[in-house]
Amino acid sequence: MALQLSLSNPPSLRSSSAGSSALSVASSSSSSSVFSPPSRPLKSVSIAGRAPRSGAAGVVRCSVETAIAEVGQVTEVNKDSFWPIVRSAGDKTVVLDMYTQWCGPCKVMAPKYQELSEKYSDVLFLKLDCNQDNKPLAKELGLKVVPTFKILKDNKVVKEVTGAKLDNLVLAIDAVRSS
Repeated sequence: MALQLSLSNPPSLRSSSAGSSALSVASSSSSSSVFSPPSRPLKSVSIAGRAPRSGAAGVVRCSVETAIAEVGQVTEVNKDSFWPIVRSAGDKTVVLDMYTQWCGPCKVMAPKYQELSEKYSDVLFLKLDCNQDNKPLAKELGLKVVPTFKILKDNKVVKEVTGAKLDNLVLAIDAVRSS
């Protein structure tokens, strides 16, 4: 199932004038729903399911202009793209890796996190660099140590794993998937 988030009135979102606009979520298996746009509008957000490609590795970055998150890979998010992607995930499980560039345990977990994204075809894996730019979101999510893994379901954090504890992360993901 693919979800596509699109603008209902792009010209008014690009202009500085206040206009009535909304984002709509279209799904191949359900009717559309509408919610308010983020403070800085995205041109598009989509969540697409696909089988992992053999040998595919790396992180896909998403920006304010276009945010695309796919199951089977890790998507780098920021304070502006995180919540729209989580909302568009619907009832899918979302795992967020909150890390920093200077953190040794974060670097150790990165390839293992990538492997998990390829293993779980029904889970969306995101990464958030908790740098100064993303500090408001890190604070909102209650970050205290890195790495921290937040597991979300239905737009809510339901589990948290702190530290480079792969076994605990796998158990937490399995628990949320089965609930």
